Amino acid sequence: MLDQRWREIVARHSRETALYETATDRSWTFTGLATAADAEPSSAETGPTYPTGHGIDFILAVLRAWRAERVCCPLEPGHPAPDIPPPPAGIAHLKLTSGTTGTAKCVAFTAAQLAADADAIVATMGLRSDWPNLGVLSLAHSYGFSNLVLPLLLHGIPLVLVPSPLPAMVLAAARASGHGSFTLAAVPAMWRAWHEAVAIPPGVRLAVSAGAPLPLALESAVFAAHGLKLHNFLGASECGGIAYDAGRTPRTDASFVGHPLRGVKLGRTDEGCLEVTGPAVGETYWPQPDDRLRAGQYRTGDLVEFAPDGGVFLRGRADDLINVAGRKVAPEAIELVLRQHAGVRECLVLGVPSDEQRGESVAAIVEADPSLTPAALREFALARLPAWQVPRQWRLVETLTPNGRGKLSRAEWRARLINNKS
Repeated sequence: MLDQRWREIVARHSRETALYETATDRSWTFTGLATAADAEPSSAETGPTYPTGHGIDFILAVLRAWRAERVCCPLEPGHPAPDIPPPPAGIAHLKLTSGTTGTAKCVAFTAAQLAADADAIVATMGLRSDWPNLGVLSLAHSYGFSNLVLPLLLHGIPLVLVPSPLPAMVLAAARASGHGSFTLAAVPAMWRAWHEAVAIPPGVRLAVSAGAPLPLALESAVFAAHGLKLHNFLGASECGGIAYDAGRTPRTDASFVGHPLRGVKLGRTDEGCLEVTGPAVGETYWPQPDDRLRAGQYRTGDLVEFAPDGGVFLRGRADDLINVAGRKVAPEAIELVLRQHAGVRECLVLGVPSDEQRGESVAAIVEADPSLTPAALREFALARLPAWQVPRQWRLVETLTPNGRGKLSRAEWRARLINNKS
């Protein structure tokens, strides 16, 4: 199925530029890409193919896997192949992910499920063949694969590969590509760096942010400086795209993540968590199935509320709730307040063991201006939050660095706080 759809794209866009690799200043038409992929004879091997890197070799490995009907399992550079048994018949793709324990596991997809994710993303976001994707995201990551690789191969959306998200690199790639208009998908940390360096290419027509919560202050600042709306996008490895904010102006509520993607149905479990149903939901976890992902449904750990018009509001994660003397609070609610302070660039709130047998106490790690003090932050928080929700522990840092997946990990920072305390 996937190879057939690729062949149809080649026939439709044969002489158009498909891929431009800025690191080598080489480009390929759709016919040229197909020719390069077909030049290597089909392998007699039957195991998974492991595309890696950030260049044409990654794309060719995917196409060859599709042609040979081998399972495709993208890997980050330097990441070893997972030691797992062959997946069930009918599986075309494995997304490697990890839980909070760091134990490797995969999400298995059929060809139809993989294609359905690309179809929903292209249709909902309005990706266009005359607006190539500027490719700064990892091609192996679920976000990059669904927003860059699949639109290229299944919808004919050209891809300009940028070797690094450094501001100068992004500007240079946009100029060198010869295109005047682009789609640029990134994570909030990238958008912040480009904004502060005045390095958002002027040709960006569609800007997407996912992988971590998009701060309202950053969204508004980019809009004020460039007239560019950052469209918040919510997705998960288990089910692909979930919700997308198609609005033309910045959001006013950071918990609002958008409306469901086309073809995606959302519900709420008895525990108040988001449930995703649709043709793009993965088949199963592999090699250890889990009831959270089965029969076309994925039950997340995100606490959710729905607006009458279908708007999706995330109210934190069920497993992140902080228990303070029997009262529970979502850390995201406290973070929203702290981010309102002009001196706060980013923050992470979490629960840590309490010395007073009160269950947990609230701690905050804050990336802030050097002049800001914990006392000033506490006073600011006390004026806006119930006293029991105000952090009792404060750590001010120069940078809150995301992990390798572009996210701020509460588990990792909680371990740092506890270990330092001990």
